[in-house]
Order: sequence, then C-alpha cells, then structure tokens
Amino acid sequence: MSAAAGPEFIVLTGFLGTGKTTLLRDFLESPEAADTAVIVNEIGEIGLDGAILRESGGDAAMVMLSNGCICCQAGSDLALTVDSLLAAERPPECAPLRRIILETSGLSKPGAILRQLASLADHRLRIAVVATYDATRGTETAAFEEAAAQWTAAHRIVVTKVDAVATEGLTQARAEVEGLNPLAEVVATANRVEAVAATFAPVAGALPMPMPPPADAGLGHPRIAVRLARPAGVLAYDDLAAWLDNLAGALGDRLLRLKGLVRVAQSPRPILVQAVGTMFSIPRPFGLPGSATPLFLVIIARDLDDTELDAVQPAGLFALSPWAPPAETPRAGSLRSAVVEWL
Repeated sequence: MSAAAGPEFIVLTGFLGTGKTTLLRDFLESPEAADTAVIVNEIGEIGLDGAILRESGGDAAMVMLSNGCICCQAGSDLALTVDSLLAAERPPECAPLRRIILETSGLSKPGAILRQLASLADHRLRIAVVATYDATRGTETAAFEEAAAQWTAAHRIVVTKVDAVATEGLTQARAEVEGLNPLAEVVATANRVEAVAATFAPVAGALPMPMPPPADAGLGHPRIAVRLARPAGVLAYDDLAAWLDNLAGALGDRLLRLKGLVRVAQSPRPILVQAVGTMFSIPRPFGLPGSATPLFLVIIARDLDDTELDAVQPAGLFALSPWAPPAETPRAGSLRSAVVEWL
C-alpha cells in the first residue's frame, strides 16, 4: 500500500502588483484557512507583505524568508523552512498541517522554486502553482520573462482586480489567459468569496479540466508558443525518455511547461508526463488499460523556432502542430474535443 499523500503545497505567484497578498489575506480570514502555514518571500528588509498578512492571518503559522528572490538563491533556506514546519510539534488541539502556502516575490520564476523542493520528496507534498493575472493590465506585463514564466507554469490562474473592469473586460481577460496557457484551470469570477475559495481549493492531481476556450481565444503572446505533439504510435520508454531529455537540453529555460499522455510498450496504461520548466515529474500510469484515452503532449515554450522541435532526437516520435483552441464547440470524439476534455 502506498503512503498517504502529504499536505498541499501551494506556490502563490504573480507579477508585481497583481494582488497576491490581498488574495492570501482574504483567504486567511476564512474558516477554510484552518491548519494552514504561510511562507512569505519578498525582496528587501522590511517585509511589508508579511506584516500585512500577520495583521489578518489569524492563527496561521507564518515564516518570513528574507534572503531575496528565492528563485535566484542557490543557498535558499526554503527547503529547510518547509521541513521545519512539517516536523514541528503541533498543539494537541490542532490538526496536522493541511496546506503550506508560499507567497513568492513578484519577480520569482516557479520552475527554479520547485527544484528547491526536490529534497522534500519523503513528505509527499501535493505541489501546485497558482498564479495571478491582473484584469486591468492584461498581457501588458507579458514582456517580462518572469510574468510569462509564472503564467505558463501555473496549474491554476486567477484573474484579479475584476471589480475594476466591465463584464466584457473579464471575458477578455479569460480569453487572454486561455491563450497563454491552455493547460491551466482559470478562476475568473466577479464574486470575491467564490474567487478566494477557488484560488486555494485543492488542485486536481491529474489533468485539470478548464472550460472550453471562447471563440476569440488564442490571443497569446508573440514570444510564447504552444505546440501539440501527437505520438506516432506506441513508443519505447527509453526513446520517450531520450526525447524528453533532448527537448529539455535544446530549449533550456525557454521550456516553460509540458504535459500530456503517451502510450509506451512497457505499460498497459497511458503514461502521464509533465514538467514545469526543465523539472520533470516522475512519469506515472494514468487511466485504464485499453481505454480510448487521447494521447498527446502540450508544449509551451518561449522564443521557439519550430525547427528546434523537429530536430529533437529520436526523430519521428511525434507529429508537431500549433495549438489551436476550438472556434466552435468541438464534435464529440474529435482530437480537439479530446484536448479540451482532458486538459
């Protein structure tokens, strides 16, 4: 029998001024925040965000990381802090920690943060990246590599400052988010209570299922490319592993996100493959043997030349094409229907 899953670990990220601290403050004031610990990281010595959260954080355990942007620190104390939180003795009246929320600085890149958590594998943390998207600024901040990395690494993207835009603006923001990261679940609602609850709700461990993109989706950003890779057939596991390694080597930090299902000869069930940046999760079986599960990888990368993907070895494992969100409700059983349903 496998060990039980550990606490949720939420990396709450988002560019400067997009409303991360306000979202977290509102959550900490709710009953759902019981048995939550918060780690705050920000550049500078004052720690203003931490002070704001302490004022309204109730009984939440709170730790400040004052060593600057943790994604840039080789000697970050993040892993040590998390390990200490999980090892600390809880008061008898308190349940074990259910979640840890790391609020990053606005200039952090999630991929580098997740690599620092690799040493905590024994805790079996359920790690998710939640990013904020400012409805009043739209894709204006996408010119910053940090913002692009945050959105494309996210399992869930929350549209913020919706009270400052009209209904049309909220619809536009959702379309922009879905164009930037078709893998992410999108939280876009004018109801603040619902938005806060959805932001910190557990993230499904397997293939999130957002609503189908609206007809005008796919707005994207000129430096962010989304590609669909369909396997040519059943692959040898060693060939798949070599292809993924070579893809990561070719793109380096321009590889922002990868996720999908592939069938390999060594498993009767499809294999779930996923990565944030060049950090890959261990592939695992997904679905039922013999099922008609759709098979594909979605690749999100920055400044991509398609010839780079064509050159990845072993050649011929995947047929590559641009991601194209459906302009209409896709027919049942079609590939586009499968992508919407399973992603």
